[in-house]
Amino acid sequence: MADFLPPLKPIPIKERLSVLYIEYGHLDVLDGAFVVVDKNGVRTHIPVGGVVCLMLEPGTRVSHAACALAARVGTLLVWIGEAGVRLYSAGQPGGARADRLLYQAKLALDDELRLKIVRKMYALRFGEEPPQRRSVEQLRGIEGARVREMYKRVAAQVGVQWQARNYDVEDWGQGDIANRCLSAATACLYGITEAAVLAAGYAPAIGFIHTGKPLSFVYDVADIYKFETVVPLAFHIAAKNPVNAEQQVRLACRDSFRSTKLLERIIPGIEEMLAAGEIPRPASFEEQVPPAIPNEESLGDAGHRT
Repeated sequence: MADFLPPLKPIPIKERLSVLYIEYGHLDVLDGAFVVVDKNGVRTHIPVGGVVCLMLEPGTRVSHAACALAARVGTLLVWIGEAGVRLYSAGQPGGARADRLLYQAKLALDDELRLKIVRKMYALRFGEEPPQRRSVEQLRGIEGARVREMYKRVAAQVGVQWQARNYDVEDWGQGDIANRCLSAATACLYGITEAAVLAAGYAPAIGFIHTGKPLSFVYDVADIYKFETVVPLAFHIAAKNPVNAEQQVRLACRDSFRSTKLLERIIPGIEEMLAAGEIPRPASFEEQVPPAIPNEESLGDAGHRT
């Protein structure tokens, strides 16, 4: 009977559900798939490999089997605070492919190549070429000024009072609603972006505009899409001043990611950014470890670990 079944293949990132939130439950594995058991013993199954990112809120316990399965099928586990503030993540840290890591590192370590990547990111983000004869530091400053103005403009369009991007993770409740909504929204965006970066085989820490942080490259990539997705969404919800603002933001992000087909665009977008360096990608090593799920023929999607 098994001979008639098709071979197991990884599900492409673009075909998965973007995020699921788990709170006050035990994430485990049952019959080869994720299962969440709540305090009343109710079991909720999650299709294995069908979710890009599982957001684990306070009160969540995770079994060893669940962590191993997440790493195997390319589902990122992200530990977040109750209000949606990102705290920690695990799953497949550091990227899954040495050839992609070496390619990324070479681009980041060469000042001339790095500047090409930064200029490409600037062009993708703002829809225009950056000024000529500017260093990475100068472009970073120009970008920061433009981003601050964009925040002001979007806030004004929806009638939200806006001072500056400012919040305190140690005293979350004291922040204004606009900043809380933005933080919850960007946590969602960073989660799926990190999952895409890892699935494509790159390292979250090796950034080009952002540097020195564990998620520098995630910030670089997410910033390309931030103002067309989560920022307007967060301000629109903040303008309504709902009681459960963070929850509304999460639900809206999930729907927005699906309607904008964001997951279909992130990995090709990463390849486009890095291609601006104009150097060939190194060939795969003969001894390269294959993906955990057998995949005899490539599906032709960069989101697969093939």
